[in-house]
This record gives sequence, structure tokens and C-alpha cells, in this order.
Amino acid sequence: MEAVQSRTEPSNRRQTVSDALNPETPEELVETEEEPIKQRKNGLYPGVSDELAESMKSGWADTELHDLEPIEQATHTAARRAALSARFPGERLVVPAGNLKTRSNDTEYAFRSSVEYAYLTGNQTEDGVLVMEPNRTGGHDATIYLLPRSNRENGEFWLDGQGELWVGRRHSLTEAEKLYGIPASDVRELAGALREATGPVRVVRGFDAGIEAALTDKVTAERDEELRVFLSEARLVKDEFEVRELQKAVDSTVRGFEDVVKVLDKAEATSERYIEGTFFLRARVEGNDIGYGSICAAGPHATTLHWVRNDGAVRSGELLLLDAGVETHTYYTADVTRTLPINGRFDALQKKIYDAVYEAQEAGIAAVKPGGKFRDFHDAAQRVLAEKLVEWGLVEGPVERVLELGLQRRWTLHGTGHMLGMDVHDCAAARTETYVDGTLEPGMCLTVEPGLYFQADDVTVPEEYRGIGVRIEDDILVTEDGNRNLSAALPRRSDEVELWMAKLKG
Repeated sequence: MEAVQSRTEPSNRRQTVSDALNPETPEELVETEEEPIKQRKNGLYPGVSDELAESMKSGWADTELHDLEPIEQATHTAARRAALSARFPGERLVVPAGNLKTRSNDTEYAFRSSVEYAYLTGNQTEDGVLVMEPNRTGGHDATIYLLPRSNRENGEFWLDGQGELWVGRRHSLTEAEKLYGIPASDVRELAGALREATGPVRVVRGFDAGIEAALTDKVTAERDEELRVFLSEARLVKDEFEVRELQKAVDSTVRGFEDVVKVLDKAEATSERYIEGTFFLRARVEGNDIGYGSICAAGPHATTLHWVRNDGAVRSGELLLLDAGVETHTYYTADVTRTLPINGRFDALQKKIYDAVYEAQEAGIAAVKPGGKFRDFHDAAQRVLAEKLVEWGLVEGPVERVLELGLQRRWTLHGTGHMLGMDVHDCAAARTETYVDGTLEPGMCLTVEPGLYFQADDVTVPEEYRGIGVRIEDDILVTEDGNRNLSAALPRRSDEVELWMAKLKG
């Protein structure tokens, strides 16, 4: 890879990352200063004999994978990199995956790469870095920097805590090139090369302290934020691969909700954690994980918007607010909420509140269409809820006054939806004018999730309302002629919910 050369001063060529790494030098000839592999302080073996070390170097079959095909989204990630290149011509762009984070002592949290990195590469491994190097044509040459296979000569593969015999085989650089359609290099040399490279550069911050330190005198917070904002806004409109993944996530989520209904009796005998564990099993069997902490809120816990402790009682006669989503192996997540009568039947007050939220959601979904404002579905849903609160005598009208002063927010609390994708609250760094104040386009995917929440200690409402929380949430894709409810397979209307639960419970 080479930098853009000055047409008038060809000899004044800046040094590039590739120059510093010198990829033409065979990998086995590159001399690097190796640090000794640290052993666990209280390990049972005091050391490694020369004979054992020699034994571990040989006798292993060749496991290189030769028939790999590119990952399904490879053409899409290439198109995304091309759009990124067009936005920042002549600049080096550095997008890290991130590093492992310690959970406790020598155990780490499960790794999830930065969304920006996964969106542009399809790769999800720790320590990876995408570098977009400007070239003579005005575009960029992409290189994905990764850890190569564990070294068998120095014993890394079996002595190091992140060696392959401890945490599993990783792809070789050659295999990675085939899978992701991007030239691959050894990431262990990248930080040093970045320190020496010259020319304008931007980095996605917050994921790799070592890479950021190497660039500390070359970047500015303002320029880096522009990169982050662009990548956030690039995800506002989903391509066909992303839509398929979102539908896959939603379909698994629907099955997860069915799993929960079937075991509500066991949850009553234990706690909300039985619900959490039941849904988690579906997420791990069919996907990568849950897309966010599951909200399994029974009874008055349903009035806490992000109740994730999930350690409360599940009681017949009360409601369960279940807000959960499966995340696919490519990081696309569903975000669905249903409020269910634990015994299978709404009582009269529960039904009245639930039906009001359903009516608000219907109004919100109807407002989702191309050319409409993002705020339209929120305004439509809030109007219905304000009307109900005035009708019930909980707030003094007229409705226009309530909306103008935001008085309904005491019981509606949150916005009516958000963008959805690789993050449950996707595109969060996008500019306000392109997101909240923006216009809906085909390919955008968002949630519509109105709710009413009557806190257990709210003495401004009748006692029978207190402790009831209801939210209904669906994942809505903007289409050319309106919208499509990706989670329509999950019943929403109160009578349909009751019939669905009865069927599942047998």
C-alpha cells in the first residue's frame, strides 16, 4: 500500500503503515523482541523442562483450512468500506475491534467487537484493527490486522492464557484474507508502525488504548468524532443482508417468548430469573447472545423501565413485562416487548390499560412510512396516551395542553422508539438532524414501543392503578410503500394474547 503522492513533489512521499511493516519481507524473517510467556503465580508446575518444550514443538498435523469461501456479507462490507473511503479521501482511517476486558482476576468478559469494526469487516475477533490506507487513485487500500495463529516454536499455543490450547484455534492470516476479502497482516506490529507513519489520520476511539496511544500526536477528538458520526449514520439505512439478519433475530425472539409462556408456572415457583434463563437459552442456541440485558419485570417491577435484576416474584393475577431480543451471530438484534397476564387472562383494569397502549402503538406504527418524519410515530402514540389519561381523569385536559406541557410523561416516561440494528439503540452517534429530526427512508428499521407506567407509590392515581406497567414493542421496517412489522408473528391485541397463551400452555 502506498500513500497519495504529490504530483508536483513526487520525492516528498510520506511514510505509510505498509512501509513501516514492509510486507514484502517474509513473515518468518521479521525479527521481533518477544516477551517471556508469564506463568500463573500459583500454578502447580514450577516450570517447563527443555525436553517437554522440545516435545511440544512437533508432532502436530497441518490444520490450515484451504477451501474457505468468503463470508456471506463480504460484498456488503466491501461496499461499506467504499462509502467510507469516498467520505474521507487522502486520510488514513483506523478502526479497532477492541480488546478483552477483565471480569475478575484472570477471567475475561465474553468479547464483542466494536460495531464499527464488525460493520466494515464482518470479523469479530479481539485485537483486530482495520486500516484504510489512502492510495494513488484517490481511494483506499484496506488491510485487516489480526493476531496470527498461536506460535508453536516458543510455546505460546499451550503456555499462554490466550493460546490456542486454552481458548481455541484462531484463523491464520491467509484464512482470514479468504473469509473477509481483505489483505491480512500481523496486528502485533501495527502500533509501532502507526507511530512512524505520517499524514492525516482518524481513529475510532474507545476500543483499543494501545492503538490510540500510538496515534496520540496525530489525531484530534473533533476529527475522530466526525469518523464515528459518519459510521453511525451509514447504518441508518439497512441493506438486504441486514434486513435478513434482523428478521432472523426477530424470529428467534418470537420463539423465545413462546418458551417463556410455556414455563410461567415454573417461574411462579421460583422467580423472574427463570424467565431470564429460559429466554437466554433460546438466544444462545439460535444466536450469538441476547442483544441487551433482558427485562423480565413481573408485577410492580414492570414500572421500572430497565428492570434487569430479574430477581423478583412472579405472581398469578399480575402482569409480566418481557422486553428481550436475540442477537444473531452477525450482531443484529431484535428488541421486542410484550406485557402478559401471568395467569393467562387480563382483569378489567389491566385490559383497559393494555388496550390503551395497544391503540397508541397502532397509531404509532401507522405513522411509520417513507417521507414521514422520524418524530411522527412518537407524536401519534403520545397523543393517544394523553387522550386516555384525560379520559380517565388522571390529568386535567384539554389534550393539547397536556401535550404542550408534556404532562403525560409522568406515566409514559420514555420516547416511543429508536433505530435498531447492530446495537439495540443503533446509530446513536448520528447527528440529530439526520436521526431524531430526520426523514424516514426505505431500509430504516426502528422500534415502536409506547407504554404506561403507574408507580407503586404514585398517590396521584387511584390505588388500583398503582404497580401496573404496560409496554408493547415491535420492530418496524420502513418499506417503499409503508412499513413491515418484523415481529408481527407475536400476538399484540389483548384477546389474541390470551388465546395465544392458552394454546401454548395447553
